[in-house]
Amino acid sequence: MTFSTSTARATLAAIAAGVVVLSSTAASAVNIRVAMACASDYYAYCSQHPSEGTAVRQCMRANGLKLSSSCVSALIAAGEVSKAEVERRSASASR
Repeated sequence: MTFSTSTARATLAAIAAGVVVLSSTAASAVNIRVAMACASDYYAYCSQHPSEGTAVRQCMRANGLKLSSSCVSALIAAGEVSKAEVERRSASASR
């Protein structure tokens, strides 16, 4: 069986997201929606950090303006960042 590059990437992203969710602790559980929505952003900007913990959160915040809209929406819905903070940072970047 052969996979196309896009199918292989999608499969790897889904597996990675599953690993992120399964490896999390109850106190810092990664929301499945966040894991799925942010998998490509994580690999693009923050894969040098473990998928859980403060380092990856700091990295995602540092790259916040580069994150996909689906990732940002999932982070807002999960309470990882407020909509007001996203709007404030976007407005600051526009200046």
